[in-house]
Amino acid sequence: MAVISGTTIALRFFGDDLDPDALTASLGKAPTKFAVKGQVITSDKTGSVRVAKTGSWIFSVGDRAPGDLDAQIRELFGALSVDLSVWRELATKYKPDLFVGLFMKESNEGDGIGSECIGLLSSRGVSLSLDVYGPLTEPSE
Repeated sequence: MAVISGTTIALRFFGDDLDPDALTASLGKAPTKFAVKGQVITSDKTGSVRVAKTGSWIFSVGDRAPGDLDAQIRELFGALSVDLSVWRELATKYKPDLFVGLFMKESNEGDGIGSECIGLLSSRGVSLSLDVYGPLTEPSE
């Protein structure tokens, strides 16, 4: 099995009553992006406009190519509060998750998450969400 070609991660919190400033104060780091419920959001990429259905606080670190989930997870959580009581309170209120995007160029690539990083997620009440993007294939004629 080859090493996964690329990885991206983002810690996400969602909630109708989410206050991005309060979350930032609790976690000690400003989000990469955020919204409050009802906020009008214009996409930087497409220019499309939408209204936020719920509040969000999202913090990401740089993508890796080749992928290196453990390094990204350590970097992400290393930038945030180590106070587990803060995390427990936030986890009961917002159900945080770590979004992971896995990008393959070949049909059999992989990566793993070590026990230290699994412990970082578990101790903070953060669930893991995986999106796997397979290699692009040429259409058959």
